[in-house]
Amino acid sequence: MKRILDFAWPMLGLLAVLFSGWLLYSELRTISADEILASIAAIPLKRWCLAILSTLVAYTALAWYDRIALLHLRKPLGWGFISLVSFTTYALSHNIGASVFSGAAVRYRAYSTKGLAAAEIAVLVTLCSFTFLLGTIMLGGFVLIVEPSVFVRLFELPLWVARFIGILFLLCVLLYVFGSILKFRPISIGSFQVFYPRPEVVLRQLFAAPIELLGAAGIIYFALPPNEHVTFFSIVGLFLGSFSAALLSNAPGGLGVLEYLFLKAAPDLSVPDVIAALLVFRLLYLLIPLIFACGVVLIFERKQFLDAVRKKIH
Repeated sequence: MKRILDFAWPMLGLLAVLFSGWLLYSELRTISADEILASIAAIPLKRWCLAILSTLVAYTALAWYDRIALLHLRKPLGWGFISLVSFTTYALSHNIGASVFSGAAVRYRAYSTKGLAAAEIAVLVTLCSFTFLLGTIMLGGFVLIVEPSVFVRLFELPLWVARFIGILFLLCVLLYVFGSILKFRPISIGSFQVFYPRPEVVLRQLFAAPIELLGAAGIIYFALPPNEHVTFFSIVGLFLGSFSAALLSNAPGGLGVLEYLFLKAAPDLSVPDVIAALLVFRLLYLLIPLIFACGVVLIFERKQFLDAVRKKIH
């Protein structure tokens, strides 16, 4: 079964890329590369700076995910080490796909050197993933109520259904908060039990995840030209829907999936401008972090190798 899954995950990602690539081609076949390059060149320096700042906000919040999980485990570690591990984890997993598995491998390699057991790292990975899910549900619920037209176009929902789902999302978040405060019984999944985090952990989750998502969406928003018909929260809604679908597709970096869904739900925006903004997002949020992350991994593994050699010599 494991061999089948090892083969199936990459195949699923490849099929997602091919299918979404075909759909994206059908959307862009009338657009020239010159138009997209012109849109990128038209982005003013101020908005480039704001997009870069949004990237830093997003990756700082991602480091907070790990910090929160370690607080839950009562395993305090320095911000510097946590930030480096988190940055490397997400830079690699966002580009590789199957983020739960690729992120677990990076975190295990790093946190095991600080004395964390495999079971503790598994809890850390799960809680980080849940923090992201919690933020998506909470922010998604807010956007579905305030700016439902985005999801109406993306998923072809009636307006009242979109708002009703938004209310349900926020009620789920409230239930999670009450479960922590009132110390509900742990949720049992077979022999595995999931305990509600302490209130101080939950409070941090409620801030960290929305900040990360707002930062990531901000990259796209600031890379787009100002438009009186496009609000920041409409871009947040577009990002939540398309980015979540891209992650679920298992396509490396959500390649093609993110672009197609974004274009489908953004008829009021110029296609070259949208593609230019998404290319800026990929550059700042995915590609540049990936280059740095590969360097961090090489330095870390070199140090681990040299330490092992020294131990054998002595």
